[in-house]
Amino acid sequence: MLGAVKVRPPLPEYLQFLSPYAPRIRELALAARKLVLEAAPDSMELIYDAYNAVAVGYSFTGRPSDAFVHIAVYAGWVNLGFNHGAGLPDPCGVLRGSGRRVRHIRIEEPGDLEEPAVRPLVRAAMAQAARPEGTGIKATKGKSVVRAIYARRRRPAGAS
Repeated sequence: MLGAVKVRPPLPEYLQFLSPYAPRIRELALAARKLVLEAAPDSMELIYDAYNAVAVGYSFTGRPSDAFVHIAVYAGWVNLGFNHGAGLPDPCGVLRGSGRRVRHIRIEEPGDLEEPAVRPLVRAAMAQAARPEGTGIKATKGKSVVRAIYARRRRPAGAS
């Protein structure tokens, strides 16, 4: 069962990046992170304190271009994104987006992560993900890194 996997703690920097957000949004972001890392504990967590959102990509190679899932934190919700979501099976029709590749699920309450379609989509995205084996890329299992901190950031009203 996925819930039995121990998830590595978030980096202190990630928690700091989330601090301007309401407690409900921080909890959603951490719950989405837990769901992804339960399924992919060996993935590399690439953290960005970007202009419009705090974003985290998950990759088995450590390359952002190979990320299979991402989490984007906004003032009112969290997106669980699928970098190649347009090619994923979505029989329940939960994926949003109309671009050529990326799709996402909007997470507005904890129960959204418990929807029956969510974990199978994460597993399907993992199955499509690039792996370091045979590529010459050194595996970096289970590591979290801050990749970028943008000088200018837009955060929820009242945040420092």
